[in-house]
This record gives sequence, C-alpha cells and structure tokens, in this order.
Amino acid sequence: MVLACACLARAETLRLVSSVNWTQPDDWFGGFSGLEVGADGQSAYLITDRSMLVRIRLIRDAGRITAVQTLGHRPLTRVDGTLAKGNAADSEGLAIGPDGTVYVSFEHLHRVGKVNLATGATHRLPDHPDFAGLPDNSGLEALAVDPDGTVFAIPESSASRQTGYAVFTFDGLRWQTAFRIPRRGPFRPVGADFDADGLLYLLERTVTPLGFRSRIRRFDPTAADWGETTLFTSSVGRFDNLESISLWRDNSGATRVTTVSDDNFLPIQRTQIVEFVLTK
Repeated sequence: MVLACACLARAETLRLVSSVNWTQPDDWFGGFSGLEVGADGQSAYLITDRSMLVRIRLIRDAGRITAVQTLGHRPLTRVDGTLAKGNAADSEGLAIGPDGTVYVSFEHLHRVGKVNLATGATHRLPDHPDFAGLPDNSGLEALAVDPDGTVFAIPESSASRQTGYAVFTFDGLRWQTAFRIPRRGPFRPVGADFDADGLLYLLERTVTPLGFRSRIRRFDPTAADWGETTLFTSSVGRFDNLESISLWRDNSGATRVTTVSDDNFLPIQRTQIVEFVLTK
C-alpha cells in the first residue's frame, strides 16, 4: 500500500478520487471493455466484450462514486437483427461523438460499427485495408471521437517496437493512418478518449506475474510530434485490469478521468470503477 500511494503521489497531474468494486449476479455481467460517461457525470454506457450494451447510473456522494445502478442492457445485433456469435461478438471499444452517434470497435473480426441505441443494430463502417492484418486478439481496442466528430481507432498491437501503434482516423467517408504512437516499455493500448480541448488520452495496460499495471498518456493531435505526456503509471496490482476510459468535466470545471476494469468473466478478478481528477 505504501508503494501504491507513493506512485500516485508522483503523478502530479492526476489525483485518485474514487475506486469502487461493482458486482452483479447476472450471467451477462462482466468483461467491460468500453465506457462513455455523460456530461452529468452520472449517466453512462458500457460495452462488454460479448457485445452487451449496458446503461448505468453512477451514484455519487460529494462527487465521489459510491455505488452503481444498472438501468438496462441490450445485446448488439447485425443490421438484420441477428446476433453476432463467438469471436465476431468480441466488442472492445465504445465512443459517442458530439452529435450523439455511437461507435463500437471489434477485434478478431476487426471492424468499427455505428450502433442504434434503441435497437442495438450495428452498421459496419468501411474497413481500412490494414485491419485485416491485425492479430486476432490484439485488434481495435481503443476507440474515441474528437470534438470535430473524427473517429480514432488504435490497435493493441504494433508491427514492431520501432514503428509504434497506428492511429486510424475515419472522417465519415474513409479511414487513413494519421500517426503512430511510440511504444514505451511493455504497455499496450486498451482505451482512449478526448477531452473538451481535443487532447487524446490513451489508457494502456501490461500484465505481470503479480498483477496488472496501468498507464495513461496524453497526446495533442495538432502538434507535429503529438506532444506526448505521461500522466499516470500505477504500481503492480494497484488496480485490476483497467481497460476503458472516459473524460468529462464536473461542475467545478475540472476534468474527470473515469476508468473501468475488464474482469474477463473470471471470479479471481474484479470489476472496478476508478476515477481521477486532473490537477494543474
């Protein structure tokens, strides 16, 4: 515990404000891989890696998360209403654009789709040619939409340590490769989101024999080198498998960074909701 607290103290721009475990007995519960928190800091959507879209309410006391209320859940379907099964249902990233458009990314069968919240129907976007070459279980993990509505998708894998992680962007018509995020150590991308100023926050994870570690880096897509800053690196086992991230502003104007862990539907892991506030 002393080591964990020291690690948090060194991350001068992030302060931990909430960490709660969330449990439910339902068969669909678990495997949360994508998160979007509403502007009110209470309403939120999540996606599981079995294509279940979940709507929740974060219950707060003086700004801190104290409990979670499940408001509903609905499986994602193809446009014709049929369910995707097996690896085709491995949804990983969730993002909601400024116009309310909902996007979900998938791995194994690598793709990004638009989701109808009322029905769960998912319309597949055109693919980038490089999607087909991604490893089965290291595909489009991180998904985000910038303030202008451009979709960003980042795979968990990179061709090599030198090339870094490709950032694919979709402008409504086609995908292109905008940038390559440099690899730093053993961490891999698992989630992403933008703040109100258009800065990209990347949640990364690595696995050790003693537990998970998480890292959050921030990038400025308008800068020539994307202006990389490391905001936070956790100690081993401090949190569970944090895999999704969402940013929003509270009533004081501070930026909140909310994350959720993926328990892989395993009883030895936890579904954790962990929230930070950015400090200047």
